[in-house]
Amino acid sequence: MTQPDICVVAPTVRNPEFIREYIENARANGFDTDRLHVVLVTEDFCDKESIRATLDELGVDGKVFGGTEREDWYEQNGIEDYSDLVPAASHAETSFGLLYIWANPRFEYGVFLDDDTRPHDEFDFFGTHMDHIGSQKEVEHVGSDEQWVNVLYQNVDEHGLYPRGYPYSAMDETVQTETRRTDEIVASQGLWTDVPDLDAVRILMDGDLRGQAQTRTSAGDFTGNFAVSEGNYLTVCSMNLAFRREVVPAFYQMPMDDNEWDIGRFDDIWSGLTLKKAADMLDKTVLTGYPLCIHEKAERSTFSDLNNEVPALELNEHFWEALDKAPDSASNYFEAYEEMVSAVDAYDFSDYGNSGFIDLTVEKMSRWLEALSALETGGRTA
Repeated sequence: MTQPDICVVAPTVRNPEFIREYIENARANGFDTDRLHVVLVTEDFCDKESIRATLDELGVDGKVFGGTEREDWYEQNGIEDYSDLVPAASHAETSFGLLYIWANPRFEYGVFLDDDTRPHDEFDFFGTHMDHIGSQKEVEHVGSDEQWVNVLYQNVDEHGLYPRGYPYSAMDETVQTETRRTDEIVASQGLWTDVPDLDAVRILMDGDLRGQAQTRTSAGDFTGNFAVSEGNYLTVCSMNLAFRREVVPAFYQMPMDDNEWDIGRFDDIWSGLTLKKAADMLDKTVLTGYPLCIHEKAERSTFSDLNNEVPALELNEHFWEALDKAPDSASNYFEAYEEMVSAVDAYDFSDYGNSGFIDLTVEKMSRWLEALSALETGGRTA
């Protein structure tokens, strides 16, 4: 029997049943589901037994972690002093999945999913991601005069969209492209049809008050895989993402929601920036494009998301600039992240609103590496 080497991580409180379609897609495409270990990160107020029953019914290996189970896991693995790194009741609980992967070296790969997505029938979802990871591909490399790439650039002249987390100061960029072979691919970001991943300001500008968008994306808006050129940045969304275990030290999902500034919704955005910078430092590639997923975002108040995002919008315009000050090379992901922590700590955010959140972020980034080191030296009972 094949042993699991892919850990699939998804935070879920609304729709744990979403995982069924991903498992069905795998089996329909001949992908060996014995390779999958599913970790569903939920809350104690959810029906955890029912969620476990779903995994049993699907015949896939996996575990369900509510708040109680996470606290037990921290204690069993000797890192209870670091439990605050994973904010409660937040999408950034995906960081728990990263700790879980790090504590289990048998997992060579991680996959992040969101519970408001489902796979496209025309894609072998897991197979496509796994074909990317560890390979080198001949693809279009994209850069711009703003050092930023809009991941929706392929049909931007038609829809005019910029994704959540894209700096407002980097819009109206001049794009440069060239086709060449990538370095080794360490992360594979799939994009999304139906509801695009936009921030609240852009959703309001699109005329939608229910947290979605009037403008939708379709498969025709995406023409293939691409890589973002070295020294350029992109938004990374964790709803459809695969990665090698080795990137975990540089991929902490930032401490959102559970903070005094009520800042949220930048966890995967800022972690995507550190992932891209680390990849550049180590001559690796983050590939973006396929497989597509269908994003059926649940309705919610756009103004609620706006309240989460506004306190950090100004910081988001400059966080990447701080990371960009880090050296151009490193010997491993630990060292790369240490250099980025130092760069963010040294950058002067004092003129920007809520700059104190950066102090918290630097502290948590530093302790993230401590937690991973503790897992390496402590007992593993996962």
